[in-house]
Amino acid sequence: MSEWKETTLGEISLKITDGAHHSPKEFDCGKPMFSVKNMRDQGFDYNGVKTISDEDFVKLVNSGCQPQKDDILIAKDGSVMKHVFRVKGAIDYVLLSSIAIVRPDKSKVNPSYLVYAIKDPSTTDLILNNFVGGSGVPRIVLKDFKKVDLTIPSLDTQKSIASILSSLDDKIDLLHRQNATLEKMAETLFRQWFVEEAKEEWESKQLKEVTDIAIGRTPPRKESKWFTTNPLDIKWISIKDLGDDGMFISNTTEYLTKEAVDTFNIPVIPKDTIVLSFKMTVGRVAITSEEMLSNEAIAHFKFNNNTPFCKEYLYLFLKTYKYETLGSTSSIVTAINSAMIKEMGIVIPNECTMMAFKEESEPLFNKIKSNQTQIRTITALRDTLLPKLMSGEVRVEPD
Repeated sequence: MSEWKETTLGEISLKITDGAHHSPKEFDCGKPMFSVKNMRDQGFDYNGVKTISDEDFVKLVNSGCQPQKDDILIAKDGSVMKHVFRVKGAIDYVLLSSIAIVRPDKSKVNPSYLVYAIKDPSTTDLILNNFVGGSGVPRIVLKDFKKVDLTIPSLDTQKSIASILSSLDDKIDLLHRQNATLEKMAETLFRQWFVEEAKEEWESKQLKEVTDIAIGRTPPRKESKWFTTNPLDIKWISIKDLGDDGMFISNTTEYLTKEAVDTFNIPVIPKDTIVLSFKMTVGRVAITSEEMLSNEAIAHFKFNNNTPFCKEYLYLFLKTYKYETLGSTSSIVTAINSAMIKEMGIVIPNECTMMAFKEESEPLFNKIKSNQTQIRTITALRDTLLPKLMSGEVRVEPD
C-alpha cells in the first residue's frame, strides 16, 4: 500500500458542479434534458426523457449544464448515490441539478478508476452517513462532494484496476443491449401477428374473464417492523424495482416479513406471473422469477383454466398497450384504477395461431432470461472484487 495516498475528491477534480436549477418548458422533438430519474447503471434511459427547445438547450450548454467526455455523473438528489457513471460517446443532452458533474484531473486520477472509487461501498457509506441532507427529498450539497476522502494508488495501478472492473461492466452492458434487442424483436413479432395481421373472427374478452387479477398491498409505513432488507424474508416489488430489473424480476429493494403477509393478507405472487404497474408510473411489466409480493400500485395476472394464451402473449400485450386511452392524465400522474385494468379488452387468437406464436417467441424470452442470469452472476463478481481492489486487499500489477 506504500504507493497509495490519501486525498479528497475536491483535490483530484478540476470541477464539481451540477445541472440546471430551473427546468425550461417542454418542447416536442427537442433536445434531451436528463434528471436523476433517467439515470441507469451505465448511462441514461432515453425513454420518457423531457425534451427542450434548441434555444433553451444552447443557453444551458453555455451555462455549463452539459457534461464533457470522461466526466463522472452522480445521482445527488432523490436516489442519492444510486447511479454513478462516466460520460462516454456523443453528448447530445443537458442535465438538471439533481445530477452532479465531477470533472477529473487526469494528471491525478484515471476517470474510469474514479467511478469505481466513488462506487466503492466504503465511499458510498461515507457519503450517505455524513453528507446527505434535505427535509423532504434527500440530497447532497455540491461543496460536500469536495470533502469526500479517497485513498488512491499510482495512475498505472488505477488503470489496471479500472481495466479489470470495466471488462466486467462491458460484458454486463453487452448483455443488457442484447436483451433490449431481443425484446424489441419480440414486440415487432407481436405487432405483426396480432395488430397488422389480426383476424376479424378473433373474439375479444376482458382480462378479468381470462386471468385471475390480484392487487398488492403495503403494510402501515409507520410500523417499520413489517419492512426489512433481509434476503431471507419475502421480496416485495415496488414500481422502482420494475424499472431496474429487466423482463424477469428477481431483485427488490425491500422485503416483507412473513408476519406482515399473514397480518395484512398480502397476496403472494407465484413464480412466472406477469405483473404490471398501473399507478404513478403506468405500464411497467415484468415476469416474476420466484414467489414475490408487491405494493398496491402493481397488478398480478395469474393464469387459470380459462386462460387461452401463453405468458409471452400477455406480456407483450401489456408491454405495448396504449395506457393513455384508459385514464385521465395530469402533469404529475396518469390515473388508472384496478377496475380499468380488469376490464381491459384483449384479443383472443385461435389456438393454432397462439401455439405458433409461442413457438416463435419463447426462445427469445428464454435467451433474455439466460442473459439476465449471466448479468446477476457477473454483477456479483464485480461487486465482490470492487472493494477488495479499492482497498488493496487484492493487488494488481500495473500494465
